[in-house]
Amino acid sequence: MHICFLTNEYPKEGFPHGGIGSFVKTLAIALVKKGIKVSVVGTNYTLKSETENIDGVNVYRLKPNKIKGLSWYFNSKAINSKLREIHNENPIHIIESSELGLAFISKIKSVKYIIRLHGGHHFFAESEKRKINKWKGFQEKRSFKKSDGFIAVSQYVKKHTEKYLSFNKKSISYISNPIDTDFFKPIESKHERENKIVFAGTVCEKKGIRQLIQSFPYVKKEFPNVTLEIYGRDWFFPDGSSYIEMLKKNEIPYLGKLAEDIHFHGAISYEDIPKAYSEASVCIFPSHMETQGLVAPEAMAMEKAVVFTKYGPGPEAIKDFITGLLCDPYNPEDIAKKIVWVLSNKEEAKIIGEKARDFVCGKYELNVIVCQNIDFFESLINFSN
Repeated sequence: MHICFLTNEYPKEGFPHGGIGSFVKTLAIALVKKGIKVSVVGTNYTLKSETENIDGVNVYRLKPNKIKGLSWYFNSKAINSKLREIHNENPIHIIESSELGLAFISKIKSVKYIIRLHGGHHFFAESEKRKINKWKGFQEKRSFKKSDGFIAVSQYVKKHTEKYLSFNKKSISYISNPIDTDFFKPIESKHERENKIVFAGTVCEKKGIRQLIQSFPYVKKEFPNVTLEIYGRDWFFPDGSSYIEMLKKNEIPYLGKLAEDIHFHGAISYEDIPKAYSEASVCIFPSHMETQGLVAPEAMAMEKAVVFTKYGPGPEAIKDFITGLLCDPYNPEDIAKKIVWVLSNKEEAKIIGEKARDFVCGKYELNVIVCQNIDFFESLINFSN
């Protein structure tokens, strides 16, 4: 079997990437270990084409086209050409993308196409209460029509995607994103500092970082030595301005001297994420919305007490005060209340962390998830045979 993932986010050293990139890397390497051939195709982070084999995965990074208004056309053309080239050399059985990814992909007759619901434009437009962008909405609908099957990473993302988009009576399966519990495992840290809050993820509005910063003074009242460590890439507004700089201009100044204990570390490599979690007293991810979210179960797998959003798939990932804590991500006082509880109840938090790892190993364990994916791939391939 030959699986090809379409993504521009496959992790590359020295460059930030998102959750989809981390997911594809984890799944791709695990599939290779099962004897499955895996390719990844997408545009490069730099203005050149590169091909490399990483842990058995063939990664094709194509030179991106930057012509304003036409980049989508030329980039799609390059991806289609590379897919045909790969298919002619070693026939592809499955091509997988996220929601918009198939919009301008020319289908190869013998190949099956899958969309994995990571959270597309319609999904997040609903959660963020904003209008549908006509161009992105068009692409997503066009992409869905081309798919032969769908994988939802949570029940929530399936339910809220189908409010706006049709699965066209195609096969759909619910398969969680996997967590590598051998990579994300409890480790002792010499740098763990008491009352250290750790956030990881893209620093943007929908991740709840603004409300987290607003919650900081409430936590400081109870724990004067607490620090907030923020790990993640910056997000940029349509005009090119930085979200982090906006926070520093509009939110941070009101904190006065408290701001000295908020540290922006920027993007870190995938390999360094466990180290960041290991130094935390509590890991906090107050997202306004997620499809499943990788960071929460990753930290849970390390036996960390995690505070996650109570909205969306939050209750699918955490049983409140049993395997973690759920917060209202729009309410800074509630965020602070949950953080303070963890810092005030260290023994109970330790038990929660232990139960959290057991839960993650049961629900998100890599080998189980990989087998579920392979079963779905095979069912789709055999359906037409």
